[in-house]
Amino acid sequence: MPQATATLTAPDRAPAPRRGGDSRRGGGSEFAPLLRTIKEQGLLERRTGWYARGMAVNLLGLAAVAAGLVLLGPSWWALLLAVPLALLSARVAFVGHDAGHAQIGADRRLNRTIQLVHANLLLGMSQEWWNDKHNRHHANPNHLDKDPDVAADVLVFAAHQTTGLAGFRGWLTRHQAWLFFPLTTLEGIALKVYGFQALFSKNGPFRTRRERLVEGALLLAHVAGYAALLLTTLTVGQALLFAMIHQMLLGLHLGMAFAPNHKGMEMPDAHPDGDSWGHLRRQVLTSRNIRGGVLTDWFLGGLNYQIEHHLFPSMPRPHLRLAQPAVRAHCRTVGIPYTETGFVESYRQALGHLHEVGEPLRSAA
Repeated sequence: MPQATATLTAPDRAPAPRRGGDSRRGGGSEFAPLLRTIKEQGLLERRTGWYARGMAVNLLGLAAVAAGLVLLGPSWWALLLAVPLALLSARVAFVGHDAGHAQIGADRRLNRTIQLVHANLLLGMSQEWWNDKHNRHHANPNHLDKDPDVAADVLVFAAHQTTGLAGFRGWLTRHQAWLFFPLTTLEGIALKVYGFQALFSKNGPFRTRRERLVEGALLLAHVAGYAALLLTTLTVGQALLFAMIHQMLLGLHLGMAFAPNHKGMEMPDAHPDGDSWGHLRRQVLTSRNIRGGVLTDWFLGGLNYQIEHHLFPSMPRPHLRLAQPAVRAHCRTVGIPYTETGFVESYRQALGHLHEVGEPLRSAA
């Protein structure tokens, strides 16, 4: 099993056979044959040129939005530019995510530099905070005690987490399915807040003082540059409204990309043998794919191939769809359910789960 501290950067490899879910009838790992197939197809090889072209297009788009703000000046029409800026900011987030998984280049320093530029400087999100959180998620997806993404917070993901909730928190949980999309509009701002909290926390993820200083400088540069661009091209009221629209649309976009991936899927801690599941079962049973074409792949940043991404976190994004037939066939061979739904159905299932979790509180109200 990939270790929690290395999920984002270690090359994909067959985990050691474990008792229970990862042993085949004939012995050995369920994951190893699939890994061999994927390697033989060359799908773990880097696509640095593909990423370079995408990053260049993103940067040109960001420059075009900035130029548009300068040319339009303090005009209410300039607020329309918040829409493409939100789309471009999401692309930046996806690149930062992929760089954290070492998908872009074989050189660790290259991936780190790309992630620092995209996450910290362009998005205002701490690289180390995100990597620490995301590592733990990848190591134990949907595990209530080990995955920070399903820890009881604003949203609650299991019925027993509702015990003792009252007042505003209880009301929020009772209606969390209906409030999900409005709440995601805050995600863009939350990413920045969590990053700054980690920066000033004594228990933060930073290993050295230099890391903390570098990330802090880039986060401050993002805030200063963002504020300077808006306040020098728009009135104060227009700048605040532009920032609100931009951040809300960015949060909604990111929420739509991440929401369907695991919500409503299997939770290992709910199964007697869940903690002994091997890599294949742990990642496939807790993940959901979304069917679609080129537009879906673009809008969701390749995260619609969530099963393939979790099985092979360092696989370059354009290879995920190519790996899907082999992964689906292998799951069929070993008898593991492979979940793939349509775009709308994925949200129906995820929100249905959130609604079900809030039922005890609604019944008691």
